[in-house]
Amino acid sequence: MTNFSSRLKKVANNPESFRKFVRGVERESLRYKDDGRLALTPHPEGLGSALTNKWVTTDFAESLLEFITPVSNDVDELVGQLSDIHHFAIKQMGNEKLWPLSMPCYVEQEDDVTLAQYGSSNTGKMKTLYRQGLKSRYGSMMQIISGVHFNFSFPESMWDSLYGEQSEAERQQTKSDAYFSLIRNYYHYGWLIPYLFGASPALCSSFLKDQESNLPFEELGHTKYLPYATSLRLSDLGYTNSAQSELNIGYNNLEHFLDGLDKAIKTPSEEFAKIGIKVDGEYRQLNSNVLQIENELYAPIRAKRVARPGEKPSEALHRAGVEYIEVRSLDVNPFSPIGITREQVRFLDLFLTWCLIKDADTVCSSELSCWKDNWNKVILEGRKPGLMLRELKNGCDGKVLSLHDYTKQIFRDLEEIASEMDKAIGGTKYADTCSILQTWIDNPELTISGQLLDKTKESGGIGEFGSQLGDKYRQAHLAQEYNVYSEAMMLEEAENSLAAQREIEQSDTVSFDDYLADYFSYLND
Repeated sequence: MTNFSSRLKKVANNPESFRKFVRGVERESLRYKDDGRLALTPHPEGLGSALTNKWVTTDFAESLLEFITPVSNDVDELVGQLSDIHHFAIKQMGNEKLWPLSMPCYVEQEDDVTLAQYGSSNTGKMKTLYRQGLKSRYGSMMQIISGVHFNFSFPESMWDSLYGEQSEAERQQTKSDAYFSLIRNYYHYGWLIPYLFGASPALCSSFLKDQESNLPFEELGHTKYLPYATSLRLSDLGYTNSAQSELNIGYNNLEHFLDGLDKAIKTPSEEFAKIGIKVDGEYRQLNSNVLQIENELYAPIRAKRVARPGEKPSEALHRAGVEYIEVRSLDVNPFSPIGITREQVRFLDLFLTWCLIKDADTVCSSELSCWKDNWNKVILEGRKPGLMLRELKNGCDGKVLSLHDYTKQIFRDLEEIASEMDKAIGGTKYADTCSILQTWIDNPELTISGQLLDKTKESGGIGEFGSQLGDKYRQAHLAQEYNVYSEAMMLEEAENSLAAQREIEQSDTVSFDDYLADYFSYLND
């Protein structure tokens, strides 16, 4: 019996391990106007405070909304929560709509992108200044690309099944080690996600502006596309940062990761120093180091822990280890009004469980680079007939095999997990998910990117198809009924968030300069 099979058997002996997955979703979407162009209005008043509302905030830009569900153990409840948040938000937005694609369109110039505003508190001003730093370093266009983040953790019953009784300290270490093993497998095999769910094979010409690209784009009106691409959002044109490619951040264990992250945060950057920090009395960035703060590290998956008030993310991880992981490589699904489907959630349940219980050797930076080559091939030409990937084993060695055969090989394990999950939960939803997605392996044009490119061509361009979907989804959100929440609950949260922001602003006792100096005092350690 293989290690995978024996571990799966251990987990399957305790069905609670599959029934209590903890999930949450964060979905980003740009507000736009009837003419298809970016909304230039402030954050809608009816949504409350972007700083403190637990369900609705903003990401990089004032027009880039972010909808956040609380954690849930039930897939239907999770989808219902996200649907309710969309329903409420649309009602507060007047005639504006939500852009249903990851890649922005009809943005005439970068100055149209207003940085997200969070009020006059030191905390709020720091959030906006961080975004000013991102704009100064990378430009605004990359920052208004939308995605879906999937937060996930395993229940205690999973750890009990795999590792038996442990002391609190042992369990903390075990969880962290196991989550980093999962992360390594995700880097190794996670190209499967853009293959299946990538939804950005095309972009508006305006996105590139004067940016040079050696990619062999084909054109359709104002649309540029690659015929076999899956996720340009994850390419060097999208939400990645080639400037961070030299960072030696490892994923063999939590200590390895935190050491590399700490070095990146404390290492000065000659390039970013040229921008200046505070020029003529105006801040341009938080500091001139390789990373301003930890959140600037671009990664397709992150190890996370809920931080205490005033605690930095790395401090939380150092204090108590990894609590959950955040999957960040999901494009917005244009064929869902809320950007993600139940089937995608169930696939992620299967895939992340597989990544946990499958062996994952430690890796060096050169091996991570080899894994990235597979990702890049899938991102740029994942639907190309006969595309070959390298089955990486023992470093960068391994035989070459087709994406089709490689994916089928992975799905054999996923089907085993699906069978056990269905036994634990009842029904055949996980097996059905595997069956549906395997038809996408046999016919790549059934993938989301394949369907989207077909619709883009039929509509005459990505902007036209996005606008059609935005109109359709606005009407659908307005017409729906609440599933989990209520209008009263949403309005109460919006009002409470405004009161919470006022309280934060009134509690400030130091200047913004002093606040920043205190926050970054650790850089001198």
